[in-house]
Amino acid sequence: MPIGFIQDELDLKLLVLYIMDRAAGPITFLQLFELALCDAGVDYFSLTQAVDHMVATGQLTKEEDRYAITDKGRRNSQICQNSLPRSVRRHCDDNLVKVNEALRREAQVRSQMMDNGDGTVTLCLTLEDEKAPLLHLTLLASQPEQAQRWAQVFQADPSALYLNIIQLLDHKEEST
Repeated sequence: MPIGFIQDELDLKLLVLYIMDRAAGPITFLQLFELALCDAGVDYFSLTQAVDHMVATGQLTKEEDRYAITDKGRRNSQICQNSLPRSVRRHCDDNLVKVNEALRREAQVRSQMMDNGDGTVTLCLTLEDEKAPLLHLTLLASQPEQAQRWAQVFQADPSALYLNIIQLLDHKEEST
């Protein structure tokens, strides 16, 4: 018998719902697994089975490689969250801080490449804050590798591009 508060499939499903209800957006199975490891009673195979069952019963959805909670799952989580021990909930909440920061940043900083069919690529870069877009920039790259490099630089430090554009625009304004 595993050591920990998670003792059976129902406990594990409650833990998954608790985590998914508090995640700032859809997460990968690996992220969910790492968050669920807050309790020694969690193992990879049991979690896989529980998540698959929760998708089949409409408590979670899966798009590409990410899972999200449904309204049904959210209701079940809110009804049953107190069934999880306080220490497990607190540990989950602590672990979710970093994941949620990364999810929020991912939602605010996006890059998308579109093949133009002639060897060139259109790169769209977007930077948003919580309320509105700060920057939406579309660039034409002569080759996919160039667009990929630009996207990586933007993803690594989006505020640098934004500030450089603002400085360039302010400089032009001052020189006229």
